[in-house]
Amino acid sequence: MPYPIFQSVVNKINGSLNKRNINVVTFKTWEESKINAAGLEIVIDLSDSTKHLTHLSINFDWDSFREVTLANKLDGTDGHPMLKAKHLTEVNVSPSIDIELVWHFDVNSCQPQYGNEDDNYRIEMASEWMDRASKRVNELLLSDDIITRWHIEIDGDEHGKYLTAINLLSYFQFNIGELESLNEVHDYVGRKLTHLLYKANRIIKIADDSVVVPAA
Repeated sequence: MPYPIFQSVVNKINGSLNKRNINVVTFKTWEESKINAAGLEIVIDLSDSTKHLTHLSINFDWDSFREVTLANKLDGTDGHPMLKAKHLTEVNVSPSIDIELVWHFDVNSCQPQYGNEDDNYRIEMASEWMDRASKRVNELLLSDDIITRWHIEIDGDEHGKYLTAINLLSYFQFNIGELESLNEVHDYVGRKLTHLLYKANRIIKIADDSVVVPAA
């Protein structure tokens, strides 16, 4: 099923990223017709610009119901193909773009290589810098009214428990329901993308500076 409004937003994002000094290694859209969903996945390589992060993932989520709701609101979208689908037009939702940012940390550089007499030593050391990072990130994002959380995975070896994944996740929204034309949508997305990337870069620096690993 075509998503012309969302695809135009994807094109706007692609054009904006191409003008920046960003190492985008993945830029792809996806669609799942069974759940009326669509999205955009972006992966930015950070390995050459940071000490403790490998990459940043940005995921934009959309669906048919939001596409149709926006098509009903915008000027010049009367011919949108989804407006012919009654099961979509009968549902009225808020046409916001949901965005998930995931900062992926290098687990080898973010925790001691070995434990000591305490089997949880490596995890405890990592928890200390994650707590510091959380405080600074929450202060930075206070005005954005968003959700931020850590995702970690734990395994064990002969030296005790250690982290196999350290990811910081934040959830934003682009609320575009009050806009009146596709040009306004593009302008708004362009401005919000600039804001998003600015905050993402600030968090990269905060995260990088927060990591303290005891010397072996």
